[in-house]
Amino acid sequence: HPEGCLMVFPRPVWEGFRAKVEALPLSAAGWKRIFLGSAMDVEIDSGSRVLIPPELRRWAGFKENGSVVFMGVGAHFELWDPARSEVREAQVIAKGKPEPLRNLVFQ
Repeated sequence: HPEGCLMVFPRPVWEGFRAKVEALPLSAAGWKRIFLGSAMDVEIDSGSRVLIPPELRRWAGFKENGSVVFMGVGAHFELWDPARSEVREAQVIAKGKPEPLRNLVFQ
């Protein structure tokens, strides 16, 4: 993800996302390479763990044997380095609520 996390998709959701990325115009060729070129299938092992390839761990800033933040974001998941997640969240909050959220009521 351009914000510095890894995106994790269930297969059916990935298929739809991939189709949208493949349909992007030539002007987005660099982003197509980032999203499609770094995509990898991963398996869940018998201990319910997923091995994240080293190149993706490095890109996302994961520390060796460190923890990650795992969050559901609609139809996909994101994996974040904890420090990077905190910085990004603080940046979002500092900008204030965008217009669509101003009238959103939490009950």
